[in-house]
Amino acid sequence: MGVEILRNYIGGEWVASTTENFLEVRNPALDEVIARVPLSTPEEVDRAVAAARSAFETWRRLPVQARARYLLRLRDLVEQHFDDLARTIVQEHGKTLEEARGEMQRTLENIEAAAGMFASLMGYHTPQIADGIDEECILEPVGVFCCIAPFNFPAMIPSWFFPYALVAGNTYIVKPSEICPITQTRLFELIQQAGFPPGVINLVHGGKEVVDALLAHPGIAGVSFVGSTPVAKYVYATATAHGKRAQCHGGAKNALVVMPDADLERTVPAILSSAFGSAGQRCLAGSLAIAVGEIHRPLAEALVEGASRIRVGYGLEEGVQMGPVVSRKALERIHRYIEIGLQEEADLLLDGRGIQVPGYPKGYFIGPTIFDRVEPSMAIACEEIFGPVLGIIPARDLEEALTIINRSSYGNAASLFTRDGKAAREFKLRVRAGNVGINIGVAAPIAPYPFAGQKSSFFGDLHGQGMDTLYFFTDRKVVITRWF
Repeated sequence: MGVEILRNYIGGEWVASTTENFLEVRNPALDEVIARVPLSTPEEVDRAVAAARSAFETWRRLPVQARARYLLRLRDLVEQHFDDLARTIVQEHGKTLEEARGEMQRTLENIEAAAGMFASLMGYHTPQIADGIDEECILEPVGVFCCIAPFNFPAMIPSWFFPYALVAGNTYIVKPSEICPITQTRLFELIQQAGFPPGVINLVHGGKEVVDALLAHPGIAGVSFVGSTPVAKYVYATATAHGKRAQCHGGAKNALVVMPDADLERTVPAILSSAFGSAGQRCLAGSLAIAVGEIHRPLAEALVEGASRIRVGYGLEEGVQMGPVVSRKALERIHRYIEIGLQEEADLLLDGRGIQVPGYPKGYFIGPTIFDRVEPSMAIACEEIFGPVLGIIPARDLEEALTIINRSSYGNAASLFTRDGKAAREFKLRVRAGNVGINIGVAAPIAPYPFAGQKSSFFGDLHGQGMDTLYFFTDRKVVITRWF
């Protein structure tokens, strides 16, 4: 069986890129090439923008119910191919099949939420604001938007954006991650089957050159991005300098605070899932456990015991609980951070390096890794590792725990484990993070709610998902009317 050469989807057709530059897409459990992705040219970006602009006027004039029906057809096709798409995620990303199915479920939910936004697009109206005068606010589509997607959720994260853009009457371009581009290709095969008019939604593969072409293109109205904080800053600064709207989700260093009264039987599994799910490669991963008071030692012991039992392997195999990281480069970066933690004299309670997975000698595997006695100033406490490495920080009380979290440059998520309602209320009100969990390890908002990062975890005004995204994709026009 040959290696698949991925193509772009422009103007309703699959088009081979004219580039001579391709990257290999590897199965991270096998270290085998499964596809080659083109680093498309700026001219191909021009073609995609031209196709989207050409489709815009016709698409925006369709009744919103008609636009929603295309999304509902796509939703049905995604459901029919649910397991095939989940297996593709496992093969190109490395997460387990259960995790991939969870991602596909969130993808479906976003398509459904967008298709159901008819009422939200109605605007609002006030009659008789003065004698014989009425006023109304109309939500109008803006033009062509694009998404620059990350590798870690190749199906879900584009769905935070494009369904909402389309139902609002805009046209769209998706630039998948060049590391995990196959899932989005498979989704676009379903988009073609759903019958979207040519040019309404387009797919362009590529790397930085394509990103820069999208950010600078005068035909693009706005950009949605998810990735690391340095790149989010770059995308936001470049897009806004070219007069575009931008919503840019960055990195994270999420803390899970465990109070002395926490129920460890429930808390420990939640922390393990948060820290080691998807091999720690998600912006909602709990990478720091802040142990308050006397809970420190029993928590550390329980975490090490539980993490030691996590089965690492190929995500398509039965019973595997954690897969490989996405690439050899990612594996080497995580190894470097473990070395940094040792140099900083944190206590390495569990070392995941050198793990052997029978039958998969070339895979990018690393086991769960836990440091104790981590200081808030250490690099392993401050910097995003994006891997299965958990640091435990002792704290005297909730006040010190809040100080540690609020001093961080990141503000994506934070959680508190407690049975004390007063402590939970204090935490909820004072913590500087956009997604907050109470006795929840992964505070992931469902589709109607915004993915609400703060500080260096988000650049922009309107977040992904929900009404935030809908307002990002529309202009408000106020009309004041008097008839004589």
